Amino acid sequence: MMRRIAHSLAATVALAASAFAVPALAQDVTITNATVATGDGSEPIANGTVVVRGGAVVYAGPAAGAPAAAGQAIDAQGGWVTPGLFATLTDIGIVDVFGVSNSNDTTARGSPFSAAIDIAPAVNPAAQNVAISRAGGVTRATVAPEATTSIFAGQGAVIDLGDDRDAVMRPRAFQYVELGEGGARLAGGSRASAHALLRNALREATNYGEDARLTGDTRNARVTTGDDLPLDPRMTGRAERDGDVLLTRFDAAALVPVVTGQQVLYVEVDRAQDILNALDLKREFPNLRMVLVGAAEGWMVADQIAASGVPVITHPLTDLPSSFEQLAATQSNVGRMVDAGVTVGIGRFNDMNHARYAPQQAGNLVGLARVPGATGLTWGEAFAAITSIPAAISGYEGRAGVLAPGAYGDVVIWDGDPLELTSAPLRVWIDGVEQPLDNHQSRLRERYRDLDEDELPKAYDW
Repeated sequence: MMRRIAHSLAATVALAASAFAVPALAQDVTITNATVATGDGSEPIANGTVVVRGGAVVYAGPAAGAPAAAGQAIDAQGGWVTPGLFATLTDIGIVDVFGVSNSNDTTARGSPFSAAIDIAPAVNPAAQNVAISRAGGVTRATVAPEATTSIFAGQGAVIDLGDDRDAVMRPRAFQYVELGEGGARLAGGSRASAHALLRNALREATNYGEDARLTGDTRNARVTTGDDLPLDPRMTGRAERDGDVLLTRFDAAALVPVVTGQQVLYVEVDRAQDILNALDLKREFPNLRMVLVGAAEGWMVADQIAASGVPVITHPLTDLPSSFEQLAATQSNVGRMVDAGVTVGIGRFNDMNHARYAPQQAGNLVGLARVPGATGLTWGEAFAAITSIPAAISGYEGRAGVLAPGAYGDVVIWDGDPLELTSAPLRVWIDGVEQPLDNHQSRLRERYRDLDEDELPKAYDW
């Protein structure tokens, strides 16, 4: 028995290693006769052409204006061609089985650190949810840890879902903090305590940055002497931070880029008043660059959010009062915020809400626009909410989630309207490299699709 287990494990390891054996090269591709959705919020273009050269998009638009064809020529036969989806706030690559702690890096319940946690080293490009999401048309994503012992979850990363080992595009891309009911629970049972902890942490980070004289790449918390010679923070007298402090020096150093505006702060809030309280933080800490996460009652304070210029990442199907902070939840939340001028991206893909469900959620908003009394989105607005908008919020405006000159060569050919439930990707390119779409789920489907009944186990005998 042990030999069989060891052999199976060895085979699994060998299969995972072979998946990245030979790096692929970017291909020049010209796709014609396509229904092209560029992802910028505009409506689809009939009889369009997409040209990718050297791993980047050089043209996407009407066939009449396209440059000369180059490389592989593909006739889409009227099918849909779009940029790759950009899934934001996911657990892609950091979990295999939620119920098995050894394969789940989403939380760090026993860690002495909070804000200093950097999720990037935990990203595994061989994880099955990478392959499954890629098969669903997702080509880029942000990955975030979950808050468990502190209101600070840690620092998220931006990744690509290419079939290679180089998944992490940008580590320490943002800091994640949870307020509202979740933050109150983690802070001792009160929103007041959560806000006190957050303000204290930001002040400690401000003092740490000033007193330790951090310079250069503050994301790495480098401390320098007066001669600008780099030192380990533990070697400086001020590193011990004498006085009444709550954060470890590593957590304080991790928050320095937040208070200086070099790192974005993602703030999870749902209740309308909690949203306003979060926005007020910018008065006390003017350098804060903030993104609101959740905002289930955002429509109630949409004008204030729009005036602040703070974007929102939300789950559009939150429409029931499942908690006291979501009493005013409605599927019209996204549409109403967009109408007020708020930049809204669809996100929060984790646990059972897989990133490949993004088109379904965006498509529901298109259907909602046809419901009397409800507020939804146009097709172009809805598709942008899962492509160019989350990419822009994540710092990749014009480069990801869009078919435009100079953008990444992330292209998906679909078998139908991508916002229709029954549509699926036929072919996917990332950086101009065509990607495999097989995964554990697809292999199981093929295995049992035409299985002879003689091969069924005894439990299926009648």
